[in-house]
Amino acid sequence: MGDLYALDFDGVVCDSCGESSLSAVKAAKVRWPSLFDDVDSSLEDWIVDQMHIVRPVVETGYEILLLVRLLLETKIPSIRKSSVAEGLTVEEVLENWLTMKPVIMSEWDENRDALIDLFGKVRDEWLENDFATWIGANRFYPGVADALKFASSKLYIVTTKQGRFVEALLRELGGIIFPPERIYGLGTGPKVKVLKQLQEMPEHQGLTLHFVEDRLATLKNVINEPELSKWNLYLGDWGYNTPKEREEAARISRIRLLQLSDFSEKLK
Repeated sequence: MGDLYALDFDGVVCDSCGESSLSAVKAAKVRWPSLFDDVDSSLEDWIVDQMHIVRPVVETGYEILLLVRLLLETKIPSIRKSSVAEGLTVEEVLENWLTMKPVIMSEWDENRDALIDLFGKVRDEWLENDFATWIGANRFYPGVADALKFASSKLYIVTTKQGRFVEALLRELGGIIFPPERIYGLGTGPKVKVLKQLQEMPEHQGLTLHFVEDRLATLKNVINEPELSKWNLYLGDWGYNTPKEREEAARISRIRLLQLSDFSEKLK
């Protein structure tokens, strides 16, 4: 009958870590301007470098703002407001982010929706004022644009990124006009809910279902939903995950580890 692929975007189609880290620094300067009084460009560069290491913990973009501030607090004791920053290593962030996040949100008196709005607004302003630089801070993984263009399977994007940014990147980086109704972005609900919607659509009955994701935690959420047992699950090993997570995924029978070359081949 054919195949349906639901694809995560950041970490599967697009490497946006450079852009999202720079956007988060810009947004952090708006949110907490006084924290940046003694921050020079070399420290900003260090933050962006560290973000490439801790990026696997991020589920939704606003968390990158929190990580920027946390990394800053590890470097500058005088601005420290969180109980977890002193002596903190990136390895500890990778290990304990899920328990750290609510602690720092509370200690900094932050609001998730406000941070999401700010992050989106800062990106919009960058996109409007300097479109070429914004686009240039992102890149598609090798071979993916052609794989999407020439895919014979039915494709959907299921992401926590705001849909308008996904559309712009597909168009500008990939030369792909992707139907907006096939992009389930931030605000369309948890990924497990979207996958349930997709499998229940009358036009998808009889199709073989595939979900490609780079976050192991998200795939585990799918496994925990008995209704989603028909989905073939793949962890993209080129995305934002760690060797430890890939080792764990290899031990889970429902999950297949996928390499980039195999991914492009599968979509044909």
